[in-house]
Amino acid sequence: MAEIIQERIEDRLPELEQLERIGLFSRAEIKAIIKKASDLEYKIQRRTLFKEDFINYVQYEINLLELIQRRRVRIGYSFKKDEIENSIVHRIQGVFRRASAKWKDDVQLWLSYVVFCKKWATKAQLSKVFSAMLAIHSNKPALWIMAAKWEMEDRLSSESARQLFLRALRFHPQCPKLYQEYFRMELMHAEKLRKKKQEFEKAKMDVENLEYAEEILSGELARIIYKNSISIIKGAEFHVSLLSIAQLFDFAKDLQREIYDDLQALHTDDPFTWDYVARRELEMESQPGEEPPTTKQAKAAEASRREERCCAVYEEAVKTLPSEAMWKCYLNFCMERFTKKTSSRLLREKRLERTMVAFRKARELRLLPEVQYKQWSELLLHHNLFKEALEVAGAGTELFQDSVMMWQVKLQVLVALKSPDVAKLFEEAFVRLKPQTCLPLWISWAEWSEGAKSQEDTEAIFKKAVLAVTGADSVTLKDKYLDWAYRSCGYKKARAVFKSLQESRPFSVDFFRKMIQFEKEQESCKMANLREYYERALREFGSVDSDLWMDYIKEELDHPLGRPENCGQIYWRAMKMLQGEAAELFVAKHAMHQAGHL
Repeated sequence: MAEIIQERIEDRLPELEQLERIGLFSRAEIKAIIKKASDLEYKIQRRTLFKEDFINYVQYEINLLELIQRRRVRIGYSFKKDEIENSIVHRIQGVFRRASAKWKDDVQLWLSYVVFCKKWATKAQLSKVFSAMLAIHSNKPALWIMAAKWEMEDRLSSESARQLFLRALRFHPQCPKLYQEYFRMELMHAEKLRKKKQEFEKAKMDVENLEYAEEILSGELARIIYKNSISIIKGAEFHVSLLSIAQLFDFAKDLQREIYDDLQALHTDDPFTWDYVARRELEMESQPGEEPPTTKQAKAAEASRREERCCAVYEEAVKTLPSEAMWKCYLNFCMERFTKKTSSRLLREKRLERTMVAFRKARELRLLPEVQYKQWSELLLHHNLFKEALEVAGAGTELFQDSVMMWQVKLQVLVALKSPDVAKLFEEAFVRLKPQTCLPLWISWAEWSEGAKSQEDTEAIFKKAVLAVTGADSVTLKDKYLDWAYRSCGYKKARAVFKSLQESRPFSVDFFRKMIQFEKEQESCKMANLREYYERALREFGSVDSDLWMDYIKEELDHPLGRPENCGQIYWRAMKMLQGEAAELFVAKHAMHQAGHL
């Protein structure tokens, strides 16, 4: 191995001599480079190989390349690049080839290789890298798309890009993204040919010899891809995605119309189609001869007219396709337009009225989805329509009795109304709902009680909640109980709550850290109490949390009543309990802390 390393270092000598001779590096810097290179070579030549060593090698060489470039600029010297930079680039490529052959499945490593070649290597070399990567990772459509885009945009080879897409589709015949990007590429190719032809015509050059068939110039290849793809991939959403791509190209108006007509013919029963068609009215251009609005009032009137046209389509849609999904699209549109800012009071009122009418119609038809019940209730509440808000929220809870969200909405309305029935409704909700879903309601009840009831009432709620909520959900509840106790009643109450819960597992680390912080905020901070809290925390998290051990040691060192002599014992306990990376992290932190105290 030593001979191989020596040989590779000797291979570097010509470039290093050139770097010294032309004044880019000093003799001392060249020696440092040789020493570092020897270390790096040793790591990638030994019997047991690690990927990190190859990455470090490549990164060092890239940093060296960039440094050489900066120094060239500084002294204004641009010669000898073949002997210096090209030699380094060739060496880095060799390391990448070895690494990618050893760790074939590491996509990130391949992508790093690609990024390097894009910046430093030739296009032919990068093309070979893409070929090698795709031979191994043919199951990843994103890599095929990346390679095809590079062939099209950087290498300017539409034929190579087309071949890559065709090969990719043999591996992934059901991949929508491949069809979308292939479709886009053919349209880009047609647009590029059209521009080239126009430039020749402007220069009055002979265009007859240019082999530009009219079908290709009009985007016929893209049309073939479109037809093939919709026969394989069904659904309005994919269809619309192709239409959105086609709309980026002005020359493809006929293709856009064809796709739009097919969308309406093939996907009439899909809410996505109606949603797209309706929203399209917002973007419809003004009629020829019409001047675009200039004043705020005229713009508001135009926006109102466009929204009315959208709603007319939605009204037809919910008659043709009376389903929850279709009404959801309609209501989402109404809410989006309502929340859009406008300075026109009239437009704002129209939007509100339109939204309310749509909600009421959907409810009458019993086609209002759960999320929309929530939206409607909150909208009514925001506009102080309390009576209707309560009615809607009540209807929602009757329809969706197992929904915590709907019970929360109804409670929100009752709280806003300052109703005396809030506590009663909370009790009713807990009867109707499954216990494992009730955590948000318990928290809401406690928060409401804190502002509206006595401390005794709030504590009674927390105690009920702790008994009712078990498992991982109870962790959040205990943290909130402890917070409330300290916030509302002070340290003594918080300590009493801590004592009452200290055996009620599971806990979070924060539960103990909160108590430690509460103790530190007291005028007479007792070290005995801090030790108790740390010991209880370490009983639960001592095998995984290195920070707890370090903080305990710091506390013994820094507290006026701490016992520094205990630190050694704490350290060895930590080493016994901590596992794996947590132990290594603890050792590193402890060493840094000791160094800081020297």
